[in-house]
Amino acid sequence: MLDLFPKEKIVLPLPDAVFEFYPNFFNKDEADELFEKLLNETPWQQDDIIIFGKKIAQPRLTCLFGNEGKPYSYSGLTMQPHNWNPTLIFIKDKIEQEANQYFTTVLANLYRNEKDSNGWHSDNEKELGRNPTIASISFGEERKFQLKHNTISEARINLNLNHGSLLLMKEGSQIYYKHQIPKAVQPKNARINLTFRTIL
Repeated sequence: MLDLFPKEKIVLPLPDAVFEFYPNFFNKDEADELFEKLLNETPWQQDDIIIFGKKIAQPRLTCLFGNEGKPYSYSGLTMQPHNWNPTLIFIKDKIEQEANQYFTTVLANLYRNEKDSNGWHSDNEKELGRNPTIASISFGEERKFQLKHNTISEARINLNLNHGSLLLMKEGSQIYYKHQIPKAVQPKNARINLTFRTIL
């Protein structure tokens, strides 16, 4: 398929970490097709997580895919991976070429509407190692993504993650920063986000 848009890379102006944003990583036709496949091929589930000692239903649907049956744990939840499917392998291969990084696992997230969200956190689970690279790709409705430094109050940014965009969170990103997808005020259609990571 002919890519009509160059894969422009924007380096976010933030200290202590490297964040690279590709607003047109997949063109609209590719992104439309991948969104529909992911929506229909993924066995979405809603799990309970523990936040501040309290069990709540995650405000989004998720599914884990990965190699060799390696589980992934966060917020008191341990997920067992499904096997890769052709759609995910296609996306994974494209991202690995750009990031020069091999990923073993992807956490798929379905934000059904404006009420679904993901609170402030870092992807700093021990199985990812001290300084992981996380590749986050978005399909569907554009949502606001917020980043803030742990100690430098002015080092923060709001980024609109659009349909087909890729955000690479690299060196320092999970050590010095937290990120979130807040609830939206305006009505939102469904958004799918894939976060690729490497379990050691």
